[in-house]
Amino acid sequence: MTEDQELEMDSRPLGLVLLTGLYLFFFIVTATSYGNPFPFLGRIYVGTAAKAIVFVDSLICLYLFLGIYKRQLLTWYCLIGYNLFEVVNTIINLNMITTAELERIIGEPIDKEALVVNNIASALAILLLTQYIYRHRAFFTNRRHYLF
Repeated sequence: MTEDQELEMDSRPLGLVLLTGLYLFFFIVTATSYGNPFPFLGRIYVGTAAKAIVFVDSLICLYLFLGIYKRQLLTWYCLIGYNLFEVVNTIINLNMITTAELERIIGEPIDKEALVVNNIASALAILLLTQYIYRHRAFFTNRRHYLF
Protein backbone atom coordinates (compact mmCIF):
# COMPACT_ATOMS: atom_id res chain seq x y z
CA MET A 1 0.00 0.00 0.00
CA THR A 2 1.40 3.38 -0.97
CA GLU A 3 1.50 6.42 1.27
CA ASP A 4 -1.22 8.11 -0.81
CA GLN A 5 -3.58 5.17 -0.29
CA GLU A 6 -2.88 5.14 3.44
CA LEU A 7 -3.53 8.88 3.65
CA GLU A 8 -6.80 8.48 1.74
CA MET A 9 -7.95 5.71 4.10
CA ASP A 10 -7.03 7.77 7.15
CA SER A 11 -8.84 10.85 5.88
CA ARG A 12 -12.05 9.04 4.94
CA PRO A 13 -14.92 10.70 6.86
CA LEU A 14 -16.94 8.52 9.24
CA GLY A 15 -20.15 9.40 7.41
CA LEU A 16 -18.72 8.03 4.19
CA VAL A 17 -17.60 4.82 5.91
CA LEU A 18 -21.11 4.35 7.34
CA LEU A 19 -22.68 5.13 3.97
CA THR A 20 -20.44 2.54 2.31
CA GLY A 21 -21.47 -0.05 4.88
CA LEU A 22 -25.15 0.80 4.45
CA TYR A 23 -25.05 0.28 0.70
CA LEU A 24 -23.14 -2.97 1.17
CA PHE A 25 -26.01 -4.01 3.45
CA PHE A 26 -28.55 -2.94 0.78
CA PHE A 27 -26.67 -5.06 -1.77
CA ILE A 28 -26.72 -8.11 0.51
CA VAL A 29 -30.43 -7.71 1.32
CA THR A 30 -31.29 -7.30 -2.36
CA ALA A 31 -29.18 -10.27 -3.44
CA THR A 32 -30.72 -12.53 -0.79
CA SER A 33 -34.23 -11.76 -2.03
CA TYR A 34 -33.40 -13.52 -5.33
CA GLY A 35 -36.21 -15.92 -6.22
CA ASN A 36 -38.87 -14.28 -4.05
CA PRO A 37 -41.82 -12.26 -5.36
CA PHE A 38 -40.75 -8.66 -6.03
CA PRO A 39 -43.02 -5.58 -6.01
CA PHE A 40 -42.05 -3.13 -8.73
CA LEU A 41 -44.00 -0.13 -10.02
CA GLY A 42 -47.39 -1.34 -8.85
CA ARG A 43 -47.09 -5.01 -9.78
CA ILE A 44 -45.77 -8.04 -7.97
CA TYR A 45 -43.44 -10.05 -10.16
CA VAL A 46 -42.75 -13.74 -9.61
CA GLY A 47 -40.53 -16.29 -11.30
CA THR A 48 -38.06 -15.27 -13.97
CA ALA A 49 -39.24 -11.66 -14.10
CA ALA A 50 -38.69 -11.24 -10.36
CA LYS A 51 -35.27 -12.86 -10.60
CA ALA A 52 -34.26 -10.52 -13.44
CA ILE A 53 -35.41 -7.42 -11.53
CA VAL A 54 -33.58 -8.53 -8.38
CA PHE A 55 -30.45 -9.27 -10.41
CA VAL A 56 -30.46 -5.80 -11.99
CA ASP A 57 -31.20 -4.16 -8.63
CA SER A 58 -28.33 -6.12 -7.07
CA LEU A 59 -25.95 -4.91 -9.78
CA ILE A 60 -27.06 -1.33 -9.18
CA CYS A 61 -26.54 -1.68 -5.42
CA LEU A 62 -23.11 -3.24 -6.01
CA TYR A 63 -22.16 -0.34 -8.28
CA LEU A 64 -23.36 2.17 -5.68
CA PHE A 65 -21.38 0.42 -2.95
CA LEU A 66 -18.19 0.38 -5.01
CA GLY A 67 -18.74 3.95 -6.18
CA ILE A 68 -19.10 5.21 -2.61
CA TYR A 69 -16.02 3.25 -1.60
CA LYS A 70 -14.07 4.82 -4.49
CA ARG A 71 -15.63 8.26 -3.76
CA GLN A 72 -16.75 8.59 -7.36
CA LEU A 73 -18.64 11.79 -8.23
CA LEU A 74 -20.81 10.00 -10.81
CA THR A 75 -22.00 7.74 -7.99
CA TRP A 76 -23.21 10.81 -6.08
CA TYR A 77 -25.65 11.54 -8.91
CA CYS A 78 -26.63 7.87 -9.19
CA LEU A 79 -27.29 7.66 -5.44
CA ILE A 80 -29.68 10.58 -5.52
CA GLY A 81 -31.49 9.22 -8.57
CA TYR A 82 -31.69 5.68 -7.20
CA ASN A 83 -32.98 6.80 -3.81
CA LEU A 84 -35.63 9.06 -5.33
CA PHE A 85 -36.70 6.22 -7.64
CA GLU A 86 -37.01 3.91 -4.62
CA VAL A 87 -39.29 6.42 -2.87
CA VAL A 88 -41.46 6.79 -5.98
CA ASN A 89 -41.59 3.00 -6.37
CA THR A 90 -42.68 2.63 -2.73
CA ILE A 91 -45.48 5.18 -3.17
CA ILE A 92 -46.67 3.56 -6.40
CA ASN A 93 -46.63 0.10 -4.81
CA LEU A 94 -48.64 1.33 -1.82
CA ASN A 95 -51.28 2.83 -4.10
CA MET A 96 -51.46 0.10 -6.75
CA ILE A 97 -50.94 -3.22 -4.94
CA THR A 98 -53.93 -4.28 -2.86
CA THR A 99 -53.74 -6.00 0.48
CA ALA A 100 -55.74 -8.90 -0.97
CA GLU A 101 -53.13 -9.40 -3.69
CA LEU A 102 -50.33 -9.40 -1.11
CA GLU A 103 -52.22 -11.87 1.09
CA ARG A 104 -52.80 -14.16 -1.90
CA ILE A 105 -49.09 -14.23 -2.78
CA ILE A 106 -47.76 -14.46 0.78
CA GLY A 107 -50.50 -16.76 2.05
CA GLU A 108 -50.97 -14.92 5.35
CA PRO A 109 -53.17 -12.04 6.52
CA ILE A 110 -51.57 -8.59 6.35
CA ASP A 111 -52.30 -5.57 8.53
CA LYS A 112 -52.89 -2.73 6.04
CA GLU A 113 -52.11 0.03 8.56
CA ALA A 114 -48.81 -1.56 9.58
CA LEU A 115 -47.88 -2.01 5.92
CA VAL A 116 -48.55 1.67 5.19
CA VAL A 117 -46.70 2.90 8.29
CA ASN A 118 -43.65 0.71 7.60
CA ASN A 119 -43.43 1.74 3.95
CA ILE A 120 -43.86 5.44 4.70
CA ALA A 121 -41.23 5.23 7.46
CA SER A 122 -38.76 3.55 5.10
CA ALA A 123 -39.47 6.14 2.38
CA LEU A 124 -38.85 8.96 4.88
CA ALA A 125 -35.61 7.29 5.98
CA ILE A 126 -34.47 7.09 2.37
CA LEU A 127 -35.34 10.76 1.87
CA LEU A 128 -33.28 11.71 4.93
CA LEU A 129 -30.41 9.59 3.64
CA THR A 130 -30.68 11.33 0.28
CA GLN A 131 -30.55 14.71 2.00
CA TYR A 132 -27.37 13.64 3.79
CA ILE A 133 -25.82 12.48 0.51
CA TYR A 134 -26.84 15.70 -1.23
CA ARG A 135 -25.26 17.87 1.45
CA HIS A 136 -21.98 15.92 1.45
CA ARG A 137 -21.12 16.06 -2.22
CA ALA A 138 -17.61 17.17 -1.26
CA PHE A 139 -16.88 13.61 -0.05
CA PHE A 140 -17.04 12.40 -3.66
CA THR A 141 -13.71 13.60 -5.02
CA ASN A 142 -13.02 10.97 -7.71
CA ARG A 143 -14.05 12.52 -11.03
CA ARG A 144 -13.20 9.48 -13.18
CA HIS A 145 -16.12 7.93 -15.03
CA TYR A 146 -15.07 4.32 -14.47
CA LEU A 147 -14.69 2.49 -11.18
CA PHE A 148 -11.67 0.46 -12.24
